[in-house]
Amino acid sequence: MSRHVAIVTDSTAYLPPPAMERHSITAVPLTVVLGDQALEEGTEISARSLAQALQKRRSVTTSRPSPELFAETYRRVAESGATGIVSLHLSAEFSGTYDAAVLAAREAPVPVRVVDTGMVAMALGFCALAAAESAEAGGTVDEAVTAAEKRAAGTSAFFYVDTLDYLRRGGRIGAAQALFGSALAVKPLLQLDGGRIEMLEKVRTASRAIARLEEIVAERAGEAPVDIAVHHLAAPERASALAERLRGRVPGLADLHVSEVGAVIGAHTGPGLLGAVVSPR
Repeated sequence: MSRHVAIVTDSTAYLPPPAMERHSITAVPLTVVLGDQALEEGTEISARSLAQALQKRRSVTTSRPSPELFAETYRRVAESGATGIVSLHLSAEFSGTYDAAVLAAREAPVPVRVVDTGMVAMALGFCALAAAESAEAGGTVDEAVTAAEKRAAGTSAFFYVDTLDYLRRGGRIGAAQALFGSALAVKPLLQLDGGRIEMLEKVRTASRAIARLEEIVAERAGEAPVDIAVHHLAAPERASALAERLRGRVPGLADLHVSEVGAVIGAHTGPGLLGAVVSPR
C-alpha cells in the first residue's frame, strides 16, 4: 500500500469524475428526500429527476451524511494506506455535513482535519483539487489544508436563479429578501459571501441578469491564470452559451468546467439556475 495524505470531500463539490479518479478524491454523498424516499446524491437521483420533481411541486428536502457514513469512509481510506486525511466540505451555513464529519473524525484510525470551506459546488471542488495537488507533491496534512484554504480565499461564486422561492423554502435566504424580489418581479444575482448566500444585484430581466453575470465573472477573473466552472440546472443551452462567451473574454483562462449541479444544490435553487465559479490559481 502507498503511504499518502488522502482527500475526502462531499457530493456537492460536483467534481468531474475523471478528476476525482485522477487525484483519488473520495466524495461522501448527501441525501435528497423526495416524498418518502431518501436517495443518495450522485447515484440514486439525477439532476434531471430532481428538476422534474420540482416542476411538479413535489416535496423535496435534503439531509447531511451520517457520522457513521463518514466514519466508514475514513476507515476505508485509511485501509488504502493513508497516513492522514483532509476532509473538505460545503459551508456549514448550508448543511450539517461539516458537523457530521467532525464527529466521525474523533474516532478515525488516522488523523483527520475537517475543513469548513465556506464554499459549495466547484468552489468546493477547486479547494479539493488544490489539497490533492499539495498531497501529491508530498505535502503534509497541514500543507494540504493550507493549499485548500488559500484556494478558498481567492475563489468567488456568483449565480442567477429564476426565482428565490426555492432558496426561501429551504431557509437558504431570508424571507424578506425573497418576498421583496418577488414583489418587484426582479431577477436576482446572488453570491457566496462568508459561507452564506447574499443578494448581489437585482436586475429587471433574465437576459440582462445573465449578461451582468458574464460581466461580473470576466471582471473578477482579470488576466491572471484562473479556473472557471459554469453550473446550471435544467438550463444546458444557457450554460454552454455563457461558457463560450467567457472563453473569448478571459485571457488568463486555464480550465473551464461546464456541468449540471446535483440534486442537493438543485433542490434549493430550482430549475433555471446558472452559476459561475471563479478560482485564481
